[in-house]
Amino acid sequence: MKASDADILIVPGYKNSGPDHWQSRWQAKLSTARRVEQQSWAKPEREDWTANIAAAVNEATKPVVIVAHSLGTAATVQAAPEFENAVAGALLVAPPDVANPKIRPKHLMTFGPYSRDPLPFPSLVIASRDDPYSSYEAADDAAHAWGALFMDAGKAGHINAESGFGPWPEGLMVFARFLSKLEP
Repeated sequence: MKASDADILIVPGYKNSGPDHWQSRWQAKLSTARRVEQQSWAKPEREDWTANIAAAVNEATKPVVIVAHSLGTAATVQAAPEFENAVAGALLVAPPDVANPKIRPKHLMTFGPYSRDPLPFPSLVIASRDDPYSSYEAADDAAHAWGALFMDAGKAGHINAESGFGPWPEGLMVFARFLSKLEP
């Protein structure tokens, strides 16, 4: 599959992805990419976020490929049972450990715990060994439960602009390879 064959849904996390974030940069580069907007980026409501993601998937006219980061990953996984259109695949980056009572802000826990059911579409989870929002082991465990491929990003923080991942060309190359393996 090529990017032009898909509706690429960019699903940011808590507080959205700013202009320097790799998701915003990818959205600007990929002609078929669009952001799933949320009413409240600063006070995420699980039901609202999952409903908006499901609506975006269900309104798509091409095969859907999701590119989620952080809490966007949690919301995507929680929304999956509501998808009426098939999802060709999902790149899930830096999933937070929403079952960890030490996560801050605490209202992020309302997105957990994660389902242990396999996702009904191919997925690739990329996780960091020093993510402040999740242990590497928790991300690996979630990916395994979801039936996702798992990629070690090394010590990459939260894989966001603040961690030095603005354009993230390596991530875009991984995404392109993942996309090329998907069935339209």
